[in-house]
Amino acid sequence: MLYQQENNSAFSGVLPKREDMDSMYMWKLEDIYISIEKWEEDFKNLEKMLPRFQEYQGHLFESPQKLFESIQLMENAEIIMGKLYAYAVMKSHEDTSKEIYQALADRAGSLLTKLSAAVSFYTPEILSAEDGLLQSFINQSSDLKKYVFFFENILRMRPHTLSQSEEELLARAGEVARGPEEIFSLFTNADMKFPTVVDEKGNEVELSEERYIRFIRSKDRRVRQDAYESLFDTYSKYKNSLAAMYSSSVKSDLFYAQSRKYESCLEGALDSDHIPLSVYDAVVDTIRENLAPLHEYVALRKEVLEVPELRMHDLYVPLVDEPHKDISYDEACSMVLKGLEPLGKEYLSILKHGFESSWIDVYENQGKRKGAYSWGSYGTHPYVLLNYNGTINDVFTIAHEMGHSIHTWYSHKNQPFIYADYTIFLAEVASTTNEALLLHYLIENSTDRNTRIYLLNYFLEQIRTTVYRQAMFADFERTSHSMAEKGDPLTADRLSTIWHDLNVAYYGPSISVDNRIDIEWARIPHFYSAFYVYKYVTGYAAATSLSQQILNDGEIKRTRYLDFLKQGSSSYSINILKNAGVDMTSSAPLEETIAVFKEKMAELKELLG
Repeated sequence: MLYQQENNSAFSGVLPKREDMDSMYMWKLEDIYISIEKWEEDFKNLEKMLPRFQEYQGHLFESPQKLFESIQLMENAEIIMGKLYAYAVMKSHEDTSKEIYQALADRAGSLLTKLSAAVSFYTPEILSAEDGLLQSFINQSSDLKKYVFFFENILRMRPHTLSQSEEELLARAGEVARGPEEIFSLFTNADMKFPTVVDEKGNEVELSEERYIRFIRSKDRRVRQDAYESLFDTYSKYKNSLAAMYSSSVKSDLFYAQSRKYESCLEGALDSDHIPLSVYDAVVDTIRENLAPLHEYVALRKEVLEVPELRMHDLYVPLVDEPHKDISYDEACSMVLKGLEPLGKEYLSILKHGFESSWIDVYENQGKRKGAYSWGSYGTHPYVLLNYNGTINDVFTIAHEMGHSIHTWYSHKNQPFIYADYTIFLAEVASTTNEALLLHYLIENSTDRNTRIYLLNYFLEQIRTTVYRQAMFADFERTSHSMAEKGDPLTADRLSTIWHDLNVAYYGPSISVDNRIDIEWARIPHFYSAFYVYKYVTGYAAATSLSQQILNDGEIKRTRYLDFLKQGSSSYSINILKNAGVDMTSSAPLEETIAVFKEKMAELKELLG
């Protein structure tokens, strides 16, 4: 029986099987490979390419042409690898219980490790070249001139680059290092089962991470409490196993940081994007110094909800009824298109093309990876994974993930492969700018008091969850890695104590922080990509500034913003963002965001009377 998503059966009952889903709402991975057989052909071709790298090892500087040919070989191999890996992993995410696609993903991961080992000699050999030889080659070869920044970025890593044999060993360890994240993903997506929850209408519904998002926003306090307790009680059952997974991930971070002679895991993680430690510290410390507005907002929430004791499961429920309920996917796309009109006709045409050309996998099904992301590979269009449930939050998720995808589209179209992928530091800027523009549109076009209250509350929630909450995550990561560096064990109880204390500090005296929340650290997938989450904070602060510039200054700032999207990694991230009009080496963007938070809270209080 075909699963009819637009009749809202997506929002109740047992999750459908993948084969029962309507293909209209599924991504088309055939645009990468028409069949697994074609994937196998590329896999074999890349395997055959790997021995060719040995011809260049130790011979890069025989001539400018030799150096250029070796880089071309590396680029061609990495382009194929990108397609192989993206296809295999995205297929595995369609249904994580299907072993055939898990096997593809495992094989792709193994081949990636082999490729990393095969090319591991490049950086040490370039760094060992005689002084002036590289520059001489660049001067002699027009083909090498486009790689000037590529070489510059390698040379700055000299203090943290090892010998050829050591680099090869680290590359081969990559597959083992990915183990904790892969185990966590499979365990929480495929093996972990949640109990049923009785919804507002008295129906028993199987709980999932995606459905939890819907339940925790329910106006029925009993529903959100039941969902909250069921979710975290399930995680608590496996707290020791989950702690072992996370501890192993942190130990992997420590292994690489120490191997590359960094003073800390944090320094090693930030150096890949050439971000000063002061930027990370400013995120955590600036937010820590400005918790009073968050405490005030939590107190307001308690007052409006009229509860004798505000609990953790009361943090996400809207203060007024949601104006848009069970929004169809097509309606959501229309809302996003309207909201992003300030970005101009060209941007909108790309966005509409993505909606109409099977870039997006829309609905949840049994075994599907939770959450949402944008992904793809060079030479193919981007893809978006959603688990759409018909809420206004899901509409913003579409805007967010398509922000990533169109950033990718612009970068890939305007940069050669070597600079086509923007850094993670920049990744959250375009996505969050989209959200800010959509929210501005919805607030400006709200026609009644309740809708405006809802949207202002949503605005405040965005800052609470993307700035304050992610800063709390960054705070946790800094603490957990510091403990590991000192040799302190990361047990479930220790991690839970840290998490409990952070929640007490961040949310303040107006809320009762119960013990169930202590295990929440165990369900955060981003913790397996160490020191990623602070970029949500910097990205939101940058997006707040950029969206205001686009709205207030028109064509000139829009053109500058679209130029930002085209830069890829052709310069250092801090400089690309500075050229776009935001200086993240200063705490000013964060302070401006907090000022906006206070301004919108005052407006909300006025409307609430």
